[in-house]
Amino acid sequence: MRQVRRGPAAPPGQGAYGGVPQQPSYVDGRGHGPDGYDSGYNTGQVYGTPGGGGPGGDGGYGPQRPAPDWRRRIKWTAITLVTVLVVTTVGTYFWADSKLNREVDLSKVIERPEKGSGTNYLIVGSDSRAGMSAEDKKRLRTGSAEGKRTDSMMILHTGDNGPTLISLPRDSNVEIPSFKGSESGKTYPATGRQVKLNAAYAEDGPELLVRTVEFNTGLHIDHYVEIGFAGFANIVDAVGGVEMDIPQDIKDTKSGADLKKGKQTLNGEEALAFVRTRYALAGSDLDRTKNQQKFLSALANQVATPGTVLNPFRLYPTMGAGLDSLIVDKDMGLFDLADMFWSMKGVSGGEGTSMNMPIAGSSGGNLLWDKAKVKQLVNQLNNDEKVTVTSN
Repeated sequence: MRQVRRGPAAPPGQGAYGGVPQQPSYVDGRGHGPDGYDSGYNTGQVYGTPGGGGPGGDGGYGPQRPAPDWRRRIKWTAITLVTVLVVTTVGTYFWADSKLNREVDLSKVIERPEKGSGTNYLIVGSDSRAGMSAEDKKRLRTGSAEGKRTDSMMILHTGDNGPTLISLPRDSNVEIPSFKGSESGKTYPATGRQVKLNAAYAEDGPELLVRTVEFNTGLHIDHYVEIGFAGFANIVDAVGGVEMDIPQDIKDTKSGADLKKGKQTLNGEEALAFVRTRYALAGSDLDRTKNQQKFLSALANQVATPGTVLNPFRLYPTMGAGLDSLIVDKDMGLFDLADMFWSMKGVSGGEGTSMNMPIAGSSGGNLLWDKAKVKQLVNQLNNDEKVTVTSN
């Protein structure tokens, strides 16, 4: 079959009849003209260079762009992300480490028991009002007493058999041993004085408290952690409150607690009132220490969650509120603090044990420890064994 191929138009004024367009030429079905010449029609290369393109061979649109090197892009993106993460982590570490108030010098404690297995933290809640305004004191009902005293004391043991949290009632009857004054450096001999445990802190601060706890238990204290009223309330507010199951209706005009039985989220003010409540509870100081344990474990559980740790808008305010208000020993590091919080979370999660120091009775308003049980408990902790001793 013959095909028609139109040739290029003749210039104006030319042609067979003076301006008449050139007539079409004929080619056969194989693209050959009358003289057998292959016109390129079958190859599709009638209007351009081989490959169908203009200059550059890409269809007339300029030089062909090289394909993206995705492996290179992914590599540098990963390097950038890792670098940002490392810099942020290191910066956060040094920022947080600089905020720790390392004020307690345990090297001043004399005649210490030998260190056992695991780690023992002495956790103290004080009634310090440092940094609180008159409005804060009124709102939190802390009063305006000068100085500070211990409001709660606990030993947290961490080891291979789960954490153990032991409350030391502040009314515990203890003996004040010989000690070196934290300020004077003078050594005071033992006189056999029997006092309430919180009197040791009031007399010469954290160092004498540690000395007294170690002397009366035989347990070596590795680290000391203290928090005041304002810091406690600020931490609770920073994490958005702490959910608690209140065991009974509580109304205490002294602490300011006015809580109904059941599950609820406590803000900083309510939480402080709850852990300070004493006179509204039938069991007085022993029930109070149990509530303190429950709350601190719930607080640790709230802090050590992905919602707090992975959210910078909650992590940094929480760390700032907590670290600013904590007083720790000179050897305390951030990893020690993290170990303490994760262990507290383990207590609330059922991996550990919480208890009061075993009590045998009372004398003159002072609670007497059960010496046989205390000895067994301390042996188990020193050997990092599972605790089988129970409290009353």
